Amino acid sequence: MPDDPPDLRASHADRDRVVEALRVAAGDGRLSAEELDTRLESAPSAQTLGELAELTADLPVAPAAKDSDVLVIEQHGGRYVREGYWPVPARIELRTRECRVILDFTRAAITSNVLRIEMDMVHGKLLIVSSPGTVINTDGLNLTYSKLIAPLQERRCRSAAPYRAHRKAPARESHRAAAMT
Repeated sequence: MPDDPPDLRASHADRDRVVEALRVAAGDGRLSAEELDTRLESAPSAQTLGELAELTADLPVAPAAKDSDVLVIEQHGGRYVREGYWPVPARIELRTRECRVILDFTRAAITSNVLRIEMDMVHGKLLIVSSPGTVINTDGLNLTYSKLIAPLQERRCRSAAPYRAHRKAPARESHRAAAMT
């Protein structure tokens, strides 16, 4: 977006990124509640990238996730939960044994267009919770003695869509999963 001409038409994704940047700036104390409200009212009606850029011109540029940005989760036993507001890097690596992992993305700040989750799970469960409309691609998922439960959205439910991958066998197997766009 920064290298694009300011007179290009803004997309829904462009508006959403600006709204998220404004919320993060307010959470960091860079904007008052009144400033945030004023800018949030303007963002949905912005028609060009230039109009959106004006809303964040006096704010620092949020660092984009780089390929080297990775969240590594290593745990043996118990539970690991990420929920609420949390910055999400471009890649997450799960290395767990006998562990239940819950990644709730409904209020998370995802900084890249695609999130890659790489898993090496033994005797564990992964529950991914996302907002309606989020695409979870499991084409690269390799399961051994496991099953994939389709998101609730695919079962025609209206609530947030969880995706679950279950490990039931003690065999060590690397799994690559879930690109979120």
